[in-house]
Amino acid sequence: MGRRKKIVQECEALMDRPENIRNIAIAAHVDHGKTTLTDNLLAGAGMISEDTAGEQLAMDTEEDEQERGITIDAANVSMTHEYEETNHLINLIDTPGHVDFGGDVTRAMRAVDGALVVVDAVEGAMPQTETVLRQALREGVKPALFINKVDRLISELQEGPAEMQERLTGVIRDVNELIRGMTEEMEDINEDWTVSVEEGTVGFGSALYKWGVSMPSMQRTGMDFGDIIDLEQADKRQELHERTPLADVVLDMVCEHFPNPVDAQPRRIPRIWRGDADSEIAEQMELVDEDGEVVFMVTDIGMDPHAGEIATGRVFSGTLEKGQELYVSGTVGTNRLQSVGIFMGGEREEVDRVPAGNVAAVTGLDDAIAGSTVSSVEMTPFESIEHLSEPVITKSVEARNMDDLPKLIETLQQVAKEDPTIQVEINEDTGEHLISGQGELHLEVITQRIERNQGIPVTTGEPIVVFREAPQGSSREVEGISPNRHNRFYLTVEPLEQSVIDALKLGEATMDMPELERREALQDAGLDKETSQEVEHVHGANIIIDDTKGIQHLNETMELVLEGFEEALNDGPLAAEPVEGALIRLHDARLHEDAIHRGPAQVIPAVREALHNALIDSEIRLLEPIQEVRIDVPNEHMGAASGEIQGRRGRVDDMYQEGDLMVVEGVAPVEEMIGFSSDIRSATEGRASWNTENAGFQVMADNLQRETIMEIRERKGMKLELPQTVDYL
Repeated sequence: MGRRKKIVQECEALMDRPENIRNIAIAAHVDHGKTTLTDNLLAGAGMISEDTAGEQLAMDTEEDEQERGITIDAANVSMTHEYEETNHLINLIDTPGHVDFGGDVTRAMRAVDGALVVVDAVEGAMPQTETVLRQALREGVKPALFINKVDRLISELQEGPAEMQERLTGVIRDVNELIRGMTEEMEDINEDWTVSVEEGTVGFGSALYKWGVSMPSMQRTGMDFGDIIDLEQADKRQELHERTPLADVVLDMVCEHFPNPVDAQPRRIPRIWRGDADSEIAEQMELVDEDGEVVFMVTDIGMDPHAGEIATGRVFSGTLEKGQELYVSGTVGTNRLQSVGIFMGGEREEVDRVPAGNVAAVTGLDDAIAGSTVSSVEMTPFESIEHLSEPVITKSVEARNMDDLPKLIETLQQVAKEDPTIQVEINEDTGEHLISGQGELHLEVITQRIERNQGIPVTTGEPIVVFREAPQGSSREVEGISPNRHNRFYLTVEPLEQSVIDALKLGEATMDMPELERREALQDAGLDKETSQEVEHVHGANIIIDDTKGIQHLNETMELVLEGFEEALNDGPLAAEPVEGALIRLHDARLHEDAIHRGPAQVIPAVREALHNALIDSEIRLLEPIQEVRIDVPNEHMGAASGEIQGRRGRVDDMYQEGDLMVVEGVAPVEEMIGFSSDIRSATEGRASWNTENAGFQVMADNLQRETIMEIRERKGMKLELPQTVDYL
């Protein structure tokens, strides 16, 4: 019997014991060593050879991941590990570190209960470390810390025990500050989730040289930092690995300190599911009941050339079996499960059944997308997975041969299904298709995969930045008159506070919530009590308030009124970009008593035009996406690095020394950051390392507004003159 078959059988034997299961994600800043660490764990579990671990990058299964040396897709693997004479099943997800693929991290966190955060000992906690911690904690996932690349402190930086201790303590302190700041507001976390060396929730080591230590492992093996420094300096890394293998230290930490599904689900279910807490299905999920109704949350969709679409996710209750007919939230009818399996890195192994508390990979759920709730009975779906950043950059994609057009459309729809952080707009008339994503690399990877995996030659346009429009002040009351002049609407617009906009974007207040809960969430975000009680509709980051009193026929016309509002908000009056941050009040309406005279052709244009005029009266402005930039650079190139930010309409907020490098921090508009990587390389002779983090939208400078609006209008084929009332730009 093959080794692989044996591991699959071991995993199957443990699936029914949720107290022995650990569902974990490995998350970190880009290049801090997650995938190399995962290789070690796979070797420790006997799944790949010890000799190639660290070089094989077994979890980077796609060709482009191996080429670029970064993880692009979250990859799943199940393995077993014996700890204190009990065998444990560990379902692990290796997540990407690059900011452009943050969506994969957010989705992975929904499937797991623990997150091992990896931090580079030399670089310390970086912006993306903060982001992955926030993603984990928002999903109620418990963190532990592994400080990687400790060998560099000894061999490259030649640090002694005291300096090393100081540096490592600093990293732990920074990570704990982040955890403390984020868990303070969480009422459901009543224990201290900060990490500590004494408790064994911090590990140290070198994934590249396959050794690791933690407080419990030091007590067990008698190794301390003095021994490690001696062996590392004497170049006896193999002996170091043999005496204190990394895989054992990390997997012991996972088994000891991460919660099992039985502990985690009662805490996590109320956090991610808004259904009736007293219902039978809620109880089955909290008890991890394998005999209950099936509840499966899809966190990832992938394509397999042989098996078709594979949906990966977490089984919260019940047991998945081939042939089951299951409901997919938001779709009609049922889907039939074709096969059930678990992941072994790039390979999927079919099994007979996967019970509650496990991570499963199934085929046959054609209607599911990443984020769907799949169940054996119709139920309230899980909260949608809220991604922390929205698309900021767009590219047009066209098939070079017209014959490939149907296949390209199909592929783009598949891409949008697999990655909800990608938005696809298909224009059947022009044959031009727009894909919007998190950054240049994100879109580059997607278009490369369309060509490589689907064999469709495509031409891509220059990257275009995604803008928003937002009101800056309050408007007067504006009248909208229908084409037949029988219906009139009176409304005003005012800006929403930033805290309310953020709450709407993060899905903290939605129309799917019970009214009382939504009202409280909006008041917590800063909306006044009276306004929060009159909310008629939420569209994107905009709120519509019904301030009318006892108007005849308004109830049956309201749906059309909201449709008109949505159309106007999707295409703002300046450049047909989406509007955000508008609080719209409908004050009054005069409606024709005959329904035939207040149909869609009358109501929608009247409302749309009135809203556009009110937005112009509120001095609406164009917002542009911005990015936080951090550059680490040797002292002599610091001027060139800060010049690169300032020369891009950016501003430098901070400069400080860290080790032997200078750190430059600032913000710059996304539009100006296109092509930044090649410019910063040549400005610093290739000696800078940098990263960017999307930081939302800000109002564009007044002197650039008109010119930019005209460029966008021209690109979209709109009239080149702005409405006459836009006299403030």
